[in-house]
Amino acid sequence: MCATPLIGEVEAGDLCDSCRSSPRLWGRARAAMLYDGNAKSIVLRLKHADRMDLARPVGKWLAEAARPLVEPNTIVAPVPLHWFRGLRRRYNQSILLSRRVSNLLDIDHCPDMLQRRLATRKLDGMNAKERSAVVSGAITLRARCRQKIEGRPVLLIDDVMTTGATLTECTKACLAGGASQVSVAVLARVAKRN
Repeated sequence: MCATPLIGEVEAGDLCDSCRSSPRLWGRARAAMLYDGNAKSIVLRLKHADRMDLARPVGKWLAEAARPLVEPNTIVAPVPLHWFRGLRRRYNQSILLSRRVSNLLDIDHCPDMLQRRLATRKLDGMNAKERSAVVSGAITLRARCRQKIEGRPVLLIDDVMTTGATLTECTKACLAGGASQVSVAVLARVAKRN
């Protein structure tokens, strides 16, 4: 449900301890890789080092991870950046990834479905509760996109999932807008260390 890898034989419906105690709003989630070592380096270069060229190969990995999540009539959307952060960064890596997933899986793409209406501070170093408080109410569905998602499954795309706080806000916006269900695919998942 949260894309955390499980050890051993895994069957449909198996959940990690975190998802058992705090179920997610989205239905299913997949990650192409763990956010560690080379994968972490790739994500950081895509996100902060203007390595937009990486979106093509890693987008293919993400599309393969996301394939089991695609239902008939699915529409794919990226996690949004606030417009000011987008100006500074010059691109949204999640849009690059969602476009690639859309093309490879031949599903509708709505790159501007969601908007981050609040300029939230960076979430680095925060725990799950703090992250959730910072992003609460920050993401909304654009009114002009409501018709596009009504009654349809939505596949949200992001580069990294840490606690899932941002993806939870995106899911809330999609479900409030009439999406039939929401699934999540991320390039990398931060794994909890015991």
